[in-house]
Amino acid sequence: MRIGILGLGRIGAFHAESLSGLGAVDSLVVADPFADAARAAAERFGAEVADSPEAVLAAGVDGVVVAAATDAHPGLVLAAVEAGIPVFCEKPVARTMAEGVEVLKAVAGHDVPVQIGYNRRFDAGFVAARAAVQGGELGTLHTVRSTTLDPAPPPAAYIAASGGIFRDCSVHDFDIIRWVTGREVTEVYAVGGNRGADFIKDAGDADTTGAVLTLDDGTIAVVSNSRHNARGYDVRMEIHGFADSIAVGLGDKLPLRSVEPGVTFPAGTPHDFFMDRFAAAYRAELTAFTEVVAGTRPSPCTIEDALEAGWTAEACTLSLHEHRPVTLAEVRRG
Repeated sequence: MRIGILGLGRIGAFHAESLSGLGAVDSLVVADPFADAARAAAERFGAEVADSPEAVLAAGVDGVVVAAATDAHPGLVLAAVEAGIPVFCEKPVARTMAEGVEVLKAVAGHDVPVQIGYNRRFDAGFVAARAAVQGGELGTLHTVRSTTLDPAPPPAAYIAASGGIFRDCSVHDFDIIRWVTGREVTEVYAVGGNRGADFIKDAGDADTTGAVLTLDDGTIAVVSNSRHNARGYDVRMEIHGFADSIAVGLGDKLPLRSVEPGVTFPAGTPHDFFMDRFAAAYRAELTAFTEVVAGTRPSPCTIEDALEAGWTAEACTLSLHEHRPVTLAEVRRG
């Protein structure tokens, strides 16, 4: 098949590399506002260069990957859907939830699949955890712990435009909790602090946060996030039930050091970048998209799914600022 890529920054170029290695993909057509980025991708992956998103959509592509800046996501998704072309879009759907809801309404009348990029759904550990929960191996769940710790903060410009740590980082935890457990979040309570980079505090954001989520069956989920984890990129999940307990991310590249006498785990070099930790998951995610394009599977992460994680992020942001529990029903009402 022939796949278009809109946006060739860090993640777009990474997707171009992954797609170029998939047997189902015959050719790529790429476009980026920065011509040098498009030319570099063309040279590296043998892609064709188009001078605009419209040109990509008109180039006979079977599917399109949107990896452009967030502000461009709604327009590009809608353009692809209106052209009848299946689309994969990196999260978020839009910069605000109101815009995301409008995108959902706009695509509702079209029979064109849209897949949103939540790559943890394709990580082998999280897939196994979901299967264990669905298979009843853990019994009734009572506690979930989800962790995302970045080794260092992103640039100040990114922080200023990201919408806050819950919307750009924790949202991955919120999505994967929902996906693994099969439950919905009903209420949150969030706290945050600033012990690191001043530019994060100056932007009105926290650099380290904790959130307690109450799920609709009474399960408690605890989410921990930080922009500062010098030992490496740490993504883990624990799922505890009355019959068993399991964990995702407890491998030899776990960026955590044991001080127990005689313990040598973890013995490997710690993960230091999200593309290192999730390289296989990204490839599996795009493989799934080629199956969506081929019509052999439905979208594995819909706009509705992405918006559910977004509502949890909105509730946590409000809880942090107002120092109180917040229900998801409250933020949905606006």
